Amino acid sequence: MRIAIDARYVNDHFPGIGRYIYNLLQALATLDSAHTFVVLHNPDLPNTRYPVESLTRYPSIRLVKTRIAPFSLAAQVRIPQVLRNIQAQLFHAPYYVRPYAGLPCPSVVTLYDIIPRRFPSNVPVHSQLLFDRLMRLAIGASQHILVLSESARSDIATTYGIPPQDMTVTPLAADSRFGMSSATQIAAMRQKYQLPPRYVLSLASNKPHKNLPRLVEAWGQILQYLSTVQPPVHLVIAGHWDERYPAARERVKHLGLEQTVRFLPNVIEEDMAALYSGAMAFVFPSLYEGFGLPPLEAMACGVPALCGNTSSLPEVVGHAALRVDTQQVEAIAQGLTRLLTDDSLRERLKVVGQARAARFSWRQTAETTLSVYERVGKA
Repeated sequence: MRIAIDARYVNDHFPGIGRYIYNLLQALATLDSAHTFVVLHNPDLPNTRYPVESLTRYPSIRLVKTRIAPFSLAAQVRIPQVLRNIQAQLFHAPYYVRPYAGLPCPSVVTLYDIIPRRFPSNVPVHSQLLFDRLMRLAIGASQHILVLSESARSDIATTYGIPPQDMTVTPLAADSRFGMSSATQIAAMRQKYQLPPRYVLSLASNKPHKNLPRLVEAWGQILQYLSTVQPPVHLVIAGHWDERYPAARERVKHLGLEQTVRFLPNVIEEDMAALYSGAMAFVFPSLYEGFGLPPLEAMACGVPALCGNTSSLPEVVGHAALRVDTQQVEAIAQGLTRLLTDDSLRERLKVVGQARAARFSWRQTAETTLSVYERVGKA
Protein backbone atom coordinates (compact mmCIF):
# COMPACT_ATOMS: atom_id res chain seq x y z
CA MET A 1 0.00 0.00 0.00
CA ARG A 2 1.19 3.53 -0.81
CA ILE A 3 0.64 5.55 2.38
CA ALA A 4 0.99 9.35 2.23
CA ILE A 5 1.92 11.09 5.49
CA ASP A 6 1.73 14.87 5.76
CA ALA A 7 5.05 15.96 7.27
CA ARG A 8 4.65 19.66 6.46
CA TYR A 9 4.12 20.08 10.21
CA VAL A 10 7.70 19.02 10.90
CA ASN A 11 8.88 22.59 11.36
CA ASP A 12 9.84 24.93 14.19
CA HIS A 13 6.30 26.24 14.58
CA PHE A 14 5.11 22.76 15.63
CA PRO A 15 7.86 21.32 17.89
CA GLY A 16 5.60 18.76 19.56
CA ILE A 17 3.79 17.60 16.43
CA GLY A 18 7.08 17.61 14.55
CA ARG A 19 8.61 15.30 17.16
CA TYR A 20 5.63 12.96 16.85
CA ILE A 21 5.69 12.78 13.04
CA TYR A 22 9.45 12.42 12.71
CA ASN A 23 9.76 9.66 15.28
CA LEU A 24 6.71 7.87 13.91
CA LEU A 25 8.19 7.93 10.40
CA GLN A 26 11.51 6.55 11.59
CA ALA A 27 9.76 3.76 13.47
CA LEU A 28 7.43 2.92 10.59
CA ALA A 29 10.42 2.65 8.26
CA THR A 30 12.06 0.03 10.47
CA LEU A 31 9.03 -2.29 10.52
CA ASP A 32 9.00 -5.36 8.33
CA SER A 33 6.26 -4.34 5.90
CA ALA A 34 5.81 -4.08 2.15
CA HIS A 35 4.27 -0.62 2.32
CA THR A 36 5.71 2.56 0.84
CA PHE A 37 5.51 5.72 2.96
CA VAL A 38 5.31 8.85 0.82
CA VAL A 39 6.28 11.80 3.00
CA LEU A 40 4.94 15.22 1.97
CA HIS A 41 7.16 18.01 3.24
CA ASN A 42 7.83 21.68 2.69
CA PRO A 43 11.59 22.41 2.68
CA ASP A 44 10.98 26.17 2.73
CA LEU A 45 9.73 26.15 6.34
CA PRO A 46 12.21 26.71 9.21
CA ASN A 47 13.12 23.33 10.67
CA THR A 48 16.08 23.22 13.04
CA ARG A 49 15.06 20.09 14.94
CA TYR A 50 14.28 17.14 12.69
CA PRO A 51 16.19 16.37 9.46
CA VAL A 52 13.37 15.14 7.24
CA GLU A 53 15.76 14.66 4.32
CA SER A 54 17.66 12.05 6.33
CA LEU A 55 14.64 9.75 6.17
CA THR A 56 15.59 8.85 2.61
CA ARG A 57 18.10 6.40 4.09
CA TYR A 58 15.15 4.07 4.60
CA PRO A 59 14.14 2.17 1.43
CA SER A 60 10.43 2.33 2.32
CA ILE A 61 10.34 6.14 2.52
CA ARG A 62 9.96 8.47 -0.43
CA LEU A 63 10.05 12.25 0.01
CA VAL A 64 7.80 14.54 -2.01
CA LYS A 65 8.35 18.31 -1.82
CA THR A 66 5.10 20.25 -1.82
CA ARG A 67 5.98 23.86 -0.86
CA ILE A 68 2.39 24.25 0.38
CA ALA A 69 2.08 26.10 3.71
CA PRO A 70 0.23 24.14 6.43
CA PHE A 71 -2.42 26.83 6.95
CA SER A 72 -2.81 27.75 3.27
CA LEU A 73 -6.32 27.65 1.84
CA ALA A 74 -4.69 26.40 -1.36
CA ALA A 75 -3.84 23.20 0.49
CA GLN A 76 -7.51 22.24 0.34
CA VAL A 77 -7.11 21.80 -3.42
CA ARG A 78 -3.41 21.19 -3.93
CA ILE A 79 -2.86 18.41 -1.36
CA PRO A 80 -5.62 16.25 -2.89
CA GLN A 81 -3.97 16.87 -6.28
CA VAL A 82 -0.62 15.71 -4.91
CA LEU A 83 -2.27 12.61 -3.48
CA ARG A 84 -3.76 11.82 -6.88
CA ASN A 85 -0.43 12.38 -8.61
CA ILE A 86 1.39 9.98 -6.30
CA GLN A 87 -1.52 7.50 -6.40
CA ALA A 88 -1.86 7.45 -2.63
CA GLN A 89 -3.98 4.66 -1.23
CA LEU A 90 -4.19 6.14 2.28
CA PHE A 91 -3.55 9.59 3.71
CA HIS A 92 -2.48 10.34 7.29
CA ALA A 93 -3.14 13.93 8.39
CA PRO A 94 -1.30 14.48 11.69
CA TYR A 95 -3.24 17.66 12.55
CA TYR A 96 -6.83 18.82 12.46
CA VAL A 97 -5.94 21.57 9.96
CA ARG A 98 -5.98 19.33 6.89
CA PRO A 99 -7.75 18.88 3.54
CA TYR A 100 -11.40 18.17 4.26
CA ALA A 101 -12.77 17.17 0.84
CA GLY A 102 -11.77 15.88 -2.57
CA LEU A 103 -9.34 13.24 -1.34
CA PRO A 104 -8.74 10.35 -3.75
CA CYS A 105 -8.26 7.85 -0.89
CA PRO A 106 -9.37 7.15 2.68
CA SER A 107 -7.67 9.08 5.46
CA VAL A 108 -6.87 9.01 9.16
CA VAL A 109 -6.19 12.02 11.39
CA THR A 110 -4.30 12.48 14.64
CA LEU A 111 -6.06 14.64 17.22
CA TYR A 112 -4.25 15.74 20.37
CA ASP A 113 -6.47 17.54 22.85
CA ILE A 114 -9.39 19.93 23.32
CA ILE A 115 -7.53 22.75 25.06
CA PRO A 116 -9.62 25.59 23.50
CA ARG A 117 -12.76 23.82 24.74
CA ARG A 118 -11.31 22.98 28.16
CA PHE A 119 -9.86 26.47 28.80
CA PRO A 120 -12.11 28.89 26.87
CA SER A 121 -11.06 31.89 28.97
CA ASN A 122 -7.53 31.58 27.55
CA VAL A 123 -8.65 31.58 23.91
CA PRO A 124 -10.42 34.38 21.97
CA VAL A 125 -14.01 33.54 21.05
CA HIS A 126 -13.28 33.53 17.31
CA SER A 127 -10.41 31.08 17.87
CA GLN A 128 -12.67 28.80 19.90
CA LEU A 129 -15.26 28.78 17.13
CA LEU A 130 -12.65 28.15 14.45
CA PHE A 131 -11.09 25.31 16.44
CA ASP A 132 -14.44 23.65 16.98
CA ARG A 133 -15.44 23.99 13.33
CA LEU A 134 -12.16 22.62 11.99
CA MET A 135 -12.15 19.75 14.49
CA ARG A 136 -15.61 18.72 13.30
CA LEU A 137 -14.52 18.96 9.67
CA ALA A 138 -11.42 16.87 10.37
CA ILE A 139 -13.46 14.22 12.15
CA GLY A 140 -16.02 14.12 9.35
CA ALA A 141 -13.34 13.78 6.67
CA SER A 142 -11.53 10.89 8.39
CA GLN A 143 -12.23 7.18 8.35
CA HIS A 144 -10.37 6.73 11.64
CA ILE A 145 -8.91 8.89 14.40
CA LEU A 146 -5.61 8.45 16.23
CA VAL A 147 -5.16 9.93 19.72
CA LEU A 148 -2.21 9.83 22.09
CA SER A 149 -3.87 8.76 25.35
CA GLU A 150 -7.00 7.23 26.80
CA SER A 151 -7.68 10.57 28.45
CA ALA A 152 -7.59 12.36 25.10
CA ARG A 153 -9.80 9.69 23.55
CA SER A 154 -12.39 10.14 26.29
CA ASP A 155 -12.34 13.95 26.03
CA ILE A 156 -12.60 14.03 22.24
CA ALA A 157 -15.18 11.25 22.03
CA THR A 158 -17.40 12.91 24.64
CA THR A 159 -17.05 16.39 23.15
CA TYR A 160 -17.71 15.39 19.55
CA GLY A 161 -19.85 12.27 19.92
CA ILE A 162 -17.39 9.83 18.34
CA PRO A 163 -17.94 6.06 18.78
CA PRO A 164 -15.00 4.52 20.69
CA GLN A 165 -14.34 2.01 17.89
CA ASP A 166 -13.54 4.91 15.55
CA MET A 167 -10.55 5.96 17.69
CA THR A 168 -7.24 4.24 18.48
CA VAL A 169 -4.72 5.23 21.16
CA THR A 170 -1.11 5.42 19.96
CA PRO A 171 1.03 6.64 22.91
CA LEU A 172 4.25 8.55 22.42
CA ALA A 173 7.68 7.60 23.76
CA ALA A 174 10.92 9.27 24.73
CA ASP A 175 13.37 9.56 21.83
CA SER A 176 16.23 7.05 21.93
CA ARG A 177 18.69 9.83 22.78
CA PHE A 178 16.99 10.45 26.13
CA GLY A 179 19.03 8.57 28.70
CA MET A 180 21.41 9.44 31.51
CA SER A 181 24.12 11.74 30.17
CA SER A 182 27.72 11.47 31.33
CA ALA A 183 29.24 13.87 33.83
CA THR A 184 31.32 15.34 31.01
CA GLN A 185 28.25 15.97 28.85
CA ILE A 186 26.39 17.58 31.75
CA ALA A 187 29.33 19.80 32.62
CA ALA A 188 29.65 20.97 29.01
CA MET A 189 25.94 21.75 28.85
CA ARG A 190 26.07 23.71 32.13
CA GLN A 191 28.99 25.74 30.88
CA LYS A 192 27.28 26.42 27.56
CA TYR A 193 24.10 27.75 29.17
CA GLN A 194 25.76 29.14 32.32
CA LEU A 195 23.65 27.01 34.65
CA PRO A 196 24.29 26.55 38.38
CA PRO A 197 25.51 23.21 39.81
CA ARG A 198 22.10 22.41 41.32
CA TYR A 199 18.78 23.16 39.67
CA VAL A 200 15.21 21.98 39.34
CA LEU A 201 14.08 21.85 35.71
CA SER A 202 10.73 22.60 34.16
CA LEU A 203 10.23 22.21 30.41
CA ALA A 204 7.12 23.80 28.95
CA SER A 205 5.92 26.66 26.83
CA ASN A 206 4.41 29.59 28.68
CA LYS A 207 0.88 29.03 27.39
CA PRO A 208 -1.67 29.51 30.19
CA HIS A 209 -2.56 25.83 30.66
CA LYS A 210 1.11 25.07 31.32
CA ASN A 211 0.55 26.77 34.69
CA LEU A 212 3.97 28.40 35.09
CA PRO A 213 2.79 31.30 37.29
CA ARG A 214 1.68 28.83 40.00
CA LEU A 215 5.04 27.09 39.73
CA VAL A 216 6.80 30.41 40.30
CA GLU A 217 4.59 31.12 43.31
CA ALA A 218 5.35 27.68 44.73
CA TRP A 219 9.06 28.34 44.25
CA GLY A 220 8.66 31.55 46.21
CA GLN A 221 7.01 29.62 49.04
CA ILE A 222 9.96 27.25 49.46
CA LEU A 223 12.60 29.97 49.04
CA GLN A 224 13.20 30.11 52.80
CA TYR A 225 14.21 26.45 52.77
CA LEU A 226 16.27 26.90 49.62
CA SER A 227 18.24 29.75 51.19
CA THR A 228 19.68 27.32 53.76
CA VAL A 229 20.90 24.83 51.16
CA GLN A 230 24.46 25.02 49.90
CA PRO A 231 25.19 25.13 47.08
CA PRO A 232 21.90 26.93 46.37
CA VAL A 233 19.21 25.40 44.18
CA HIS A 234 17.75 27.32 41.23
CA LEU A 235 14.63 26.85 39.12
CA VAL A 236 15.29 26.62 35.38
CA ILE A 237 12.25 27.04 33.13
CA ALA A 238 13.09 25.92 29.59
CA GLY A 239 10.82 25.93 26.56
CA HIS A 240 9.34 28.15 23.89
CA TRP A 241 8.41 31.64 25.06
CA ASP A 242 5.34 33.36 23.64
CA GLU A 243 5.27 37.09 24.33
CA ARG A 244 1.48 37.01 24.53
CA TYR A 245 1.69 35.29 27.92
CA PRO A 246 4.11 37.22 30.19
CA ALA A 247 2.52 36.19 33.51
CA ALA A 248 5.33 33.87 34.68
CA ARG A 249 8.08 36.45 34.15
CA GLU A 250 5.91 39.11 35.77
CA ARG A 251 5.36 36.86 38.79
CA VAL A 252 9.12 36.28 39.12
CA LYS A 253 9.73 40.03 39.17
CA HIS A 254 6.84 40.73 41.55
CA LEU A 255 8.09 38.13 44.05
CA GLY A 256 11.72 39.20 43.72
CA LEU A 257 12.90 35.80 42.50
CA GLU A 258 15.19 36.98 39.72
CA GLN A 259 18.25 35.50 41.45
CA THR A 260 16.81 31.99 41.76
CA VAL A 261 14.64 31.58 38.63
CA ARG A 262 16.15 31.33 35.16
CA PHE A 263 14.21 31.28 31.87
CA LEU A 264 15.97 29.32 29.14
CA PRO A 265 14.00 29.47 25.88
CA ASN A 266 16.59 28.41 23.31
CA VAL A 267 17.95 24.99 24.23
CA ILE A 268 18.80 22.99 21.12
CA GLU A 269 17.59 19.41 20.75
CA GLU A 270 21.10 17.97 21.06
CA ASP A 271 21.45 19.44 24.58
CA MET A 272 18.08 18.33 25.96
CA ALA A 273 19.20 14.98 27.40
CA ALA A 274 22.05 16.64 29.29
CA LEU A 275 19.73 19.41 30.51
CA TYR A 276 17.37 16.79 31.95
CA SER A 277 20.18 14.64 33.33
CA GLY A 278 21.82 17.53 35.17
CA ALA A 279 18.67 18.41 37.13
CA MET A 280 18.02 17.43 40.75
CA ALA A 281 14.36 17.03 39.86
CA PHE A 282 11.90 17.77 37.09
CA VAL A 283 8.61 19.60 37.65
CA PHE A 284 5.74 19.73 35.14
CA PRO A 285 2.83 21.77 36.55
CA SER A 286 0.61 21.61 33.44
CA LEU A 287 -3.14 21.58 34.02
CA TYR A 288 -3.95 19.57 30.89
CA GLU A 289 -2.03 17.38 28.44
CA GLY A 290 -3.08 15.22 25.52
CA PHE A 291 -0.11 13.03 26.42
CA GLY A 292 2.57 14.85 28.41
CA LEU A 293 5.93 13.78 26.97
CA PRO A 294 8.43 15.88 29.02
CA PRO A 295 7.94 13.91 32.29
CA LEU A 296 8.58 10.69 30.36
CA GLU A 297 11.76 12.16 28.84
CA ALA A 298 12.94 13.30 32.28
CA MET A 299 12.30 9.85 33.76
CA ALA A 300 14.17 8.22 30.87
CA CYS A 301 17.15 10.40 31.86
CA GLY A 302 16.97 9.15 35.45
CA VAL A 303 15.52 12.35 36.90
CA PRO A 304 12.79 12.18 39.58
CA ALA A 305 9.68 13.96 38.34
CA LEU A 306 6.72 15.83 39.77
CA CYS A 307 3.61 16.47 37.68
CA GLY A 308 -0.12 17.05 37.89
CA ASN A 309 -2.68 14.40 38.74
CA THR A 310 -4.86 15.35 35.80
CA SER A 311 -5.77 14.53 32.19
CA SER A 312 -3.32 12.07 30.58
CA LEU A 313 -0.50 12.47 33.08
CA PRO A 314 -1.48 9.64 35.49
CA GLU A 315 -1.60 7.12 32.64
CA VAL A 316 1.77 8.33 31.34
CA VAL A 317 3.78 8.40 34.57
CA GLY A 318 1.79 5.89 36.64
CA HIS A 319 3.26 5.73 40.15
CA ALA A 320 6.76 6.49 38.88
CA ALA A 321 6.43 10.24 39.49
CA LEU A 322 5.20 12.36 42.35
CA ARG A 323 1.71 13.57 41.40
CA VAL A 324 0.05 16.58 43.01
CA ASP A 325 -2.90 18.91 42.49
CA THR A 326 -1.22 21.54 40.32
CA GLN A 327 -4.16 23.91 40.70
CA GLN A 328 -2.96 24.43 44.27
CA VAL A 329 0.25 26.41 44.79
CA GLU A 330 0.67 24.85 48.23
CA ALA A 331 0.51 21.34 46.77
CA ILE A 332 3.23 22.15 44.22
CA ALA A 333 5.38 23.68 46.97
CA GLN A 334 4.96 20.66 49.24
CA GLY A 335 5.77 18.29 46.39
CA LEU A 336 8.92 20.21 45.48
CA THR A 337 10.01 20.27 49.11
CA ARG A 338 9.62 16.48 49.33
CA LEU A 339 11.69 15.97 46.19
CA LEU A 340 14.45 18.27 47.39
CA THR A 341 14.66 16.94 50.97
CA ASP A 342 13.92 13.24 50.66
CA ASP A 343 16.96 11.51 49.16
CA SER A 344 15.35 8.07 49.35
CA LEU A 345 12.28 9.32 47.46
CA ARG A 346 14.44 10.79 44.71
CA GLU A 347 16.41 7.55 44.41
CA ARG A 348 13.25 5.44 44.24
CA LEU A 349 11.64 7.68 41.61
CA LYS A 350 14.84 7.61 39.59
CA VAL A 351 14.74 3.79 39.39
CA VAL A 352 11.01 3.32 38.83
CA GLY A 353 10.93 6.30 36.47
CA GLN A 354 13.47 4.77 34.12
CA ALA A 355 11.56 1.49 34.18
CA ARG A 356 8.29 3.30 33.44
CA ALA A 357 9.77 5.26 30.52
CA ALA A 358 11.13 2.03 29.03
CA ARG A 359 7.57 0.67 28.76
CA PHE A 360 6.84 3.18 25.97
CA SER A 361 8.46 2.71 22.56
CA TRP A 362 8.13 4.30 19.14
CA ARG A 363 8.18 0.83 17.60
CA GLN A 364 5.04 -0.08 19.50
CA THR A 365 3.46 3.22 18.44
CA ALA A 366 4.38 2.52 14.82
CA GLU A 367 3.00 -1.04 14.95
CA THR A 368 -0.34 0.16 16.31
CA THR A 369 -0.48 2.99 13.77
CA LEU A 370 0.34 0.64 10.90
CA SER A 371 -2.44 -1.73 11.95
CA VAL A 372 -4.87 1.20 11.66
CA TYR A 373 -3.50 2.07 8.22
CA GLU A 374 -3.99 -1.50 7.02
CA ARG A 375 -7.48 -1.78 8.48
CA VAL A 376 -8.65 1.52 6.98
CA GLY A 377 -6.93 0.86 3.65
CA LYS A 378 -8.75 -2.46 3.22
CA ALA A 379 -12.15 -1.15 4.24
